[in-house]
Amino acid sequence: MSRVCELTGKKAMVGNNVSHALNRTKRKFNANLMTKRFYLPEEDKWITLKVSTSALKNINKKGISAVIKEARAKGFLTK
Repeated sequence: MSRVCELTGKKAMVGNNVSHALNRTKRKFNANLMTKRFYLPEEDKWITLKVSTSALKNINKKGISAVIKEARAKGFLTK
């Protein structure tokens, strides 16, 4: 499975390692992802999502139901 947040769509970015001599080599900045289980009381079931830590902060702030509703509206979550 790819390293993409299922709620926000965050994924790896590409950049450069820059040495002291200013030599540049390509590198990846991966998203900070975690696999978490969430309980949806409306659907009375558990779901497992690969989410970024910023998405976890949104879930703590707004609630899992509201965040999943937004993600489905944006097309990120199709479950």
